[in-house]
Amino acid sequence: MFRTHTCGELRISDVNKQVTLAGWVQRTRKMGGMTFVDLRDRYGITQLVFNEDTNAELCESANRLGREFVVQVQGTVNERFNKNGNLPTGDIEIIASQLNVLNAALTPPFTIEDNTDGGDDIRMKYRYLDLRRNAVRKNMELRHKLTIEVRRYLDQQGFIEVETPVLVGSTPEGARDFVVPSRMNPGQFYALPQSPQTLKQLLMVSGFDRYFQIAKCFRDEDLRADRQPEFTQIDCEMSFVEQDDIINLFEGMTKYLFKNVRGIELTEPFMRMSWADAMKYYGSDKPDLRFDMKFVELMDVLKGYGFSVFDDAAYIGGICAKGAADYTRKQLDALTDYVKRPQIGAKGMVYARVEADGTVKSSVDKFYTQEVLQQMKHAFDAAPGDLILILSGDDVMKTRKQLCELRLEMGNRLGLRDKNNFVCLWVVDFPMFEWSETEGRLMAMHHPFTHPKDEDIALLDSDPAAVRADAYDMVINGVEVGGGSIRIHDPQLQARMFEILGFTPEKAQQQFGFLMNAFKYGAPPHGGLAYGLDRWVSLFAGLDSIRDCIAFPKNNSGRDVMLDAPSELDDSQLDELNLRVEVKE
Repeated sequence: MFRTHTCGELRISDVNKQVTLAGWVQRTRKMGGMTFVDLRDRYGITQLVFNEDTNAELCESANRLGREFVVQVQGTVNERFNKNGNLPTGDIEIIASQLNVLNAALTPPFTIEDNTDGGDDIRMKYRYLDLRRNAVRKNMELRHKLTIEVRRYLDQQGFIEVETPVLVGSTPEGARDFVVPSRMNPGQFYALPQSPQTLKQLLMVSGFDRYFQIAKCFRDEDLRADRQPEFTQIDCEMSFVEQDDIINLFEGMTKYLFKNVRGIELTEPFMRMSWADAMKYYGSDKPDLRFDMKFVELMDVLKGYGFSVFDDAAYIGGICAKGAADYTRKQLDALTDYVKRPQIGAKGMVYARVEADGTVKSSVDKFYTQEVLQQMKHAFDAAPGDLILILSGDDVMKTRKQLCELRLEMGNRLGLRDKNNFVCLWVVDFPMFEWSETEGRLMAMHHPFTHPKDEDIALLDSDPAAVRADAYDMVINGVEVGGGSIRIHDPQLQARMFEILGFTPEKAQQQFGFLMNAFKYGAPPHGGLAYGLDRWVSLFAGLDSIRDCIAFPKNNSGRDVMLDAPSELDDSQLDELNLRVEVKE
């Protein structure tokens, strides 16, 4: 056999055992007539000892080993003299009696260490080497454990796992599709699913009243830290349920995962916050509630005193940073520069300090009496030593989003966004529609199959923009880890929804006829939720990007630099597909 034990398995109780190990050479050290080799596999590291006095030829073979050589070693477990408390195997070593080089290796382009000298680009190119690093491998193991526990929980709740197709029809409503040409159907294309949305609804029509799938999804959109062109959803759907049924079940799943994967017991019910309140008080539909700094609107307090920036504004709002009044002018200027960055777009920032005696000193003192500034202080419930930061603008929603960025930045600067502190909440009552300047029409905020709240259905004819949806998102630490909705199961209501979204009956039939026709055969009330598996893993691992919890990710340009994909096709392949490529300048 290649090995009797792994490199992370042996302990002091195994002393004097004859063992065989196999793995990769992590490092070698020569000290006098002794050579020490750290042998690594996925399970850990074990030190090997070669003694020149005992077997000079074997020791010389060990001296020729390079980093990442694949070797097999036989020997005896020995108690280690200089124990290593940082390793689980640090109490023992292997006195080698035989060495077999299974495969020599080139010197890797970066060190296979947690603190590697490899940058992102080189590690992406040699991802198979990067995966050998302990830090990255742990993310994969965490992903595995999370997936196992998801399946265990959902199985206990009566869900059945069903795979849905990866080659489907294109439904352009939403993000851009990735498309696949069909050789057997010239001029026609499949699309890769952005989610199994319509398919899981069909499974509800089929009577599979509790479905789930660990589903690959594909969206051709611009990338950032929490996005990849292909990602994985924990996709779920249930029949004969209302919103509370789904929220309660998946809140239970969240608590189960925290306990069984992260070792954290969450006992309190999760907060529920309306979308309107999330935007009003935090400027985001995924607020980070690990710290307070709730927005305070100041239109009634600060408008009308001759400061044109505020007098002409449609919105004035601020946050109170507790204990930050000692911020220097340099730090405040840096904050101002931060919010003026093009990606945030604020024109400036006003600040005010609450002094030790309770008076308020601001950057706009000449426009405001102390009496007005005291009103502002009371609006924030600010105390001596607090710092108030204020933004204004002519677009309410845009200014709130700018203030959100400022709030998060202050949370970072004050150390309030601890990755080991978790605050979970549900954001509910999303708007049904949002206006698209590009399309010049209302678009579905979630998707066209979302059910409006029953009490708002009458507004579909008179004021569709005011309609709220039976939709909900799970938010943890400012990250949307999942979301879903109750679906429309009434064909007439679904047809009305398509009409509001600008679909002609013919277009609706062309794109979604299969679903609308299925509803005619008895669709149950149903709803669901999809958790982002990649985001869950990155959250539990404390990562800033989902990239390091995906085995073979794409870079920010959507390229797989290891496989050099995407790439051009040979002319013969294009001919088979009846395609001609013309790249626009």
